[in-house]
Amino acid sequence: MKKKSKYILFGIVILGVAIAGFGTYAMLSNKQPTDTKITIGSQGTDTVVWKHIADSKVAKQKHLNIEVKDFTDSNSLNKALANDEIQVNAFQSYAFYTTYNKNNPDKKVYALGTTYIQPMGIYSGKYKSISSIPKNSTVAIANDAAAESRGLKLLESAGLVTLNKHQVDELVAPSDVKENPKQLKIKTVESTSTPSLLHDDGIAAVAIDNNTAQISKLDVFKDAIFHEKLDQNTKSNVNVIVTNKQHINDENYKKILHLYHDKKIQKWIKANYSGKVEINKSISELEK
Repeated sequence: MKKKSKYILFGIVILGVAIAGFGTYAMLSNKQPTDTKITIGSQGTDTVVWKHIADSKVAKQKHLNIEVKDFTDSNSLNKALANDEIQVNAFQSYAFYTTYNKNNPDKKVYALGTTYIQPMGIYSGKYKSISSIPKNSTVAIANDAAAESRGLKLLESAGLVTLNKHQVDELVAPSDVKENPKQLKIKTVESTSTPSLLHDDGIAAVAIDNNTAQISKLDVFKDAIFHEKLDQNTKSNVNVIVTNKQHINDENYKKILHLYHDKKIQKWIKANYSGKVEINKSISELEK
């Protein structure tokens, strides 16, 4: 009987070890993947969009823990990214991106993919049409290189000025104005201040990017007296998601791009910011 009892006791011990081992295995196999924390820098309505994305079920399903930081200065966003103070930014056009990299070869940033395109508009607090803008008036445009170039090209599209011949993606400056039949004075200002100039008696019209316009509750399709055509092939105006050298090959960062283009996310964006027209292209397509 003693011998039999020993066998029974031994069996119980083995069974206990097996159960404990199975329990540990089950715990390990059911353990959820650790969420990847990514800090995204943005500004204006894009910050609002990314905060919505960060709180979405889709982000949680992709195990992304996204923190969104709002910036008021466009020029500081790429610097913060290059220094790894943030890991991604989403605010800039392809033209802004290429211009920054050209001017900062030692602190380059890297585009992951595209997000949207939205039209820049010419607004006026005094005049209802482009043709009504009088001679010798002052027209304001944003002062960073990419926005300045885009503003000048918009003035040309509106028939207010003629620029020297240039490549489609080439940046232009006020010195490139070839013809100015109304002798307009072109004033460059910070992009964030452009909406306030609509109430300035000395300003006849202002070129305002759509992100800045939306913050001031301006609808480019209703309030602008002229706006860019929504051309999905205008690559210089397509916005991009950008990361730094440390994370360019990290698959978790590529999830950010897929997250933006998720159908549920896009449905929310279209309902709240109809001016942001989705563009889902590879960066190689823009580089052609």
